Amino acid sequence: MRLPRVPRPRSLAGQLFGMQAVLIAVLVAGYALFTYVSDRGQAEDAARSRATAVARSVADAPSVHEAIRTTNPTKTLQPYALQVQRDTGIDFVTIMNPQGIRWTHPDEKLIGKHFLGHIGPALNGTSFTETYTGSLGASVRAVTPVYDNGHIVGLVSAGIKVEAITKRVQEQVSALVGVAAGALALGGIGTYVINARLRRSTHGLNAAELSRMHDYHQAALHAVREGLLMLDGQFRVALMNDGGRELLGVTDDVVGRSVAELGLPAPLTGALLSAEPRVDEVHLTASRVVIVNTSPVTGGERRGTVVTLRDVTELQSLMGELDSERGFTQALRSQAHEAANRLHTVVSLIELGRAEEAVDFATAELELAQTLTDQVISAVSEPVLAALLLGKAAQANERGVELVVSDDSAIDDGLLPESLPARDLVTVLGNLIDNAVDAAQGTVRARVTVTAFTDESVLVLRVADTGTGVDPAHAEQVFQRGWSTKPAGPGGRGLGLALARQAVSRHEGTLTVREATGGGAEFEVRLPLPTVSSAPAATPASASGAAGDAVAEPEPTPSEPAPPKPAQHALPGGDA
Repeated sequence: MRLPRVPRPRSLAGQLFGMQAVLIAVLVAGYALFTYVSDRGQAEDAARSRATAVARSVADAPSVHEAIRTTNPTKTLQPYALQVQRDTGIDFVTIMNPQGIRWTHPDEKLIGKHFLGHIGPALNGTSFTETYTGSLGASVRAVTPVYDNGHIVGLVSAGIKVEAITKRVQEQVSALVGVAAGALALGGIGTYVINARLRRSTHGLNAAELSRMHDYHQAALHAVREGLLMLDGQFRVALMNDGGRELLGVTDDVVGRSVAELGLPAPLTGALLSAEPRVDEVHLTASRVVIVNTSPVTGGERRGTVVTLRDVTELQSLMGELDSERGFTQALRSQAHEAANRLHTVVSLIELGRAEEAVDFATAELELAQTLTDQVISAVSEPVLAALLLGKAAQANERGVELVVSDDSAIDDGLLPESLPARDLVTVLGNLIDNAVDAAQGTVRARVTVTAFTDESVLVLRVADTGTGVDPAHAEQVFQRGWSTKPAGPGGRGLGLALARQAVSRHEGTLTVREATGGGAEFEVRLPLPTVSSAPAATPASASGAAGDAVAEPEPTPSEPAPPKPAQHALPGGDA
């Protein structure tokens, strides 16, 4: 047995149409009823005034006075009364004596009979009106006295039938009902057109469904971790969820403001103001790396833009570390290949009976490799920076660039506070070195010089190259995302320096660029170290004995033993 189907609630447009139709019908019916009652009252008042005027005119007529003095007043008054009725449209004019005996009447058979109605007030000299049912039916009548030399010699009554009054009111009401029906039809058509448009806008949903969708919308909007931004046709913020405010670093009062007024970086603002869709574009804010996607909302005309934002700050940092590790791995693979070649050389010398030359060759290679490691660790014993420098030295060597750790470098292990994570150091120094190697590659005596030391609770990192340098007019543009003097590659260009500047700004530091002493560009990073004690920084003289040229072949001195090799820092760097 199939259960009866529960009727689905009408759509919001249908409910509004029904409510508006009922409202219009009630208004029209109420106005028609009010008009009917008002017109009827006005018609009765007009009938009383008209009857009174006619009765007084007849009572004041000289011919009436003369006829009353005769022995047979009816002979003269009856034709006169009928003539007055025809001329004024009154239903009856009755002239009678003070005792109420009729001298005139529309029905001649009733002449001489007693008047039906009240005559007392008129006998007292007062004209009055009343609604009374007489011989002609219900009528609105007026009764007035006829004076002759100060004495009442007769009475005049003039009246209009209630039926006639009702007929006139009904004619007016019929016309009003026709107008009201037309207004109702016109209002219904207008309401239908408006609600048809509303039905298209609400997709036929009823009020409960719209309310439920709004609740779901709000819940989903604030539950999504990704940023969601909706712009109207004038690129004003129409909606932004909590994730969008956090990623863009804006306050809650952004709704209604233009994107250009939010203070976002110029590339990101340009992407949001673009009329073309953007797909997985990388942009930088003051403290984050975000992936931006935009999609225009169209419906016959441009209605706005939907923007989604994804935070890839940590992912980008991890990718930077991964790239550094990948480069270090490639350098180790290359060094392993070189080591195999050297081992074959040693074996061949032994097979040729030249054992002493084999020992000298192997010893020189080991000393060279170990010297590079010892020089880096002696100058920068902080493990993360030391490992990064060793890896970048080997990587630069593969590209024909000499990486040098200057004699001014001196950073001890444990000196850097926990507030300065190793990931940010890798991001900053790694990107600066990569950029410097790119700039120096292919130049004469290609070299990159790295300096790292602390100065009055400030960490100073300098990276100089022998490239073509940076035009002073572009000293700030080089740190903007997408700006690069190199041709675009498959992964894009102009992101490394922007990420470095972002990481430095996150720790309230500074990153500047100037011309290097020997030509090329020199980038300097200054990061405050609030938790570092005021211990005197190592002087260049104290560091110069341990930190030599990272790629120059040292002159072995028999009287000077090699520096100790801590096990935790013995990282192979290879020939630089």
